[in-house]
Amino acid sequence: MSMGGTPGFYLPLEIMLSLGYFLWVGALLIAKRIGLHWLRRIARRTETKFDDILIRAADFPLTLFILISGGFIIEKHPALANPQLTHAFLVVLKAVVIVSIILFAERLTVSLIKYYSTSVEILKSWSGVVKGTSQVIIYGLGLLILLDSFGISVTPLMASLGIGSLAVALALQPSLENFFSCIQIITDRPVQIGHFIKLESGEEGYVHRIGWRSTWIRMLSNNMVVIPNKSLVSAKIINYYYPESEMAALVEVGVHYGSDLEHVEKITVEVAKEILNEVPGGIKDFQPFIRFHTFDDYSINFSVILRVKEFTDNYLMKHEFIKRLHKRYKKEGIVIPYPIEAVNFEQEKAFENRSSKY
Repeated sequence: MSMGGTPGFYLPLEIMLSLGYFLWVGALLIAKRIGLHWLRRIARRTETKFDDILIRAADFPLTLFILISGGFIIEKHPALANPQLTHAFLVVLKAVVIVSIILFAERLTVSLIKYYSTSVEILKSWSGVVKGTSQVIIYGLGLLILLDSFGISVTPLMASLGIGSLAVALALQPSLENFFSCIQIITDRPVQIGHFIKLESGEEGYVHRIGWRSTWIRMLSNNMVVIPNKSLVSAKIINYYYPESEMAALVEVGVHYGSDLEHVEKITVEVAKEILNEVPGGIKDFQPFIRFHTFDDYSINFSVILRVKEFTDNYLMKHEFIKRLHKRYKKEGIVIPYPIEAVNFEQEKAFENRSSKY
């Protein structure tokens, strides 16, 4: 084959077709790069991140489509005119287009889940499960479409999948119960990752991870309690972070019956204010107070109400408060009684004399 009108200069057909393929693909790849670069510049000026995610998701599928389009163009050369070859190229082109669309949908979905997992509460705790489920759905539907494009009937396959799914569902019933309990936890949100909770069985700690089968709770001892989601949904729990992490810290105190209660209240509130201002975790602008509530056997009892930033802060708060209150009471002459037993001899003697008369 003559090139450029030069007599006797020929190039083999394979080389010409290869050059044509690379020229076509190279030109489209350059055009794609320029076009995407221009679109990215526009996307940076917008407030939404969706356009950035869309451009990134389309990058590789476009490259794949350009590579196969070069083969489709070369196939149109008269020297390759062959009905069977044309049919084969059409089938391959259709398959690659479907695969490109599947990859684009999967990349777009995963990127959106990853982006919104930092702001959407449901995705914060369950982004892995949502990502995995969406990938299975996209690839599953894509496979069925791909098989249908090759002329393979998917109706028998769907029937087989239905029967197989029923058998799998029966075999995996406990796992499915935990999975749907996970969905209930995420949607109803009785607990979230980072919350401090107390289980009905007595264990307490921070919610470390919510998986599709179980929830992991890190105790203060740094050990993990792993509880099936089904059990967590049906159990009674205390969430110390709901509706907010700030909470009251109550300290029970008792003073002698001979104490001046006005003075006791004044001194106790003074010590409580000092603690809230000086100990880490205390709410400094909170006004502590006390409430007398019981005439007990040995003392008049009351509750001191403090406020801390989160549940674990109440340990140090109570520790320091009890130490300072005990020291201050001793200085002020306020007595904290302890249980004693006393015998009233006159009362007992009068009872014995009365009993002897009868």
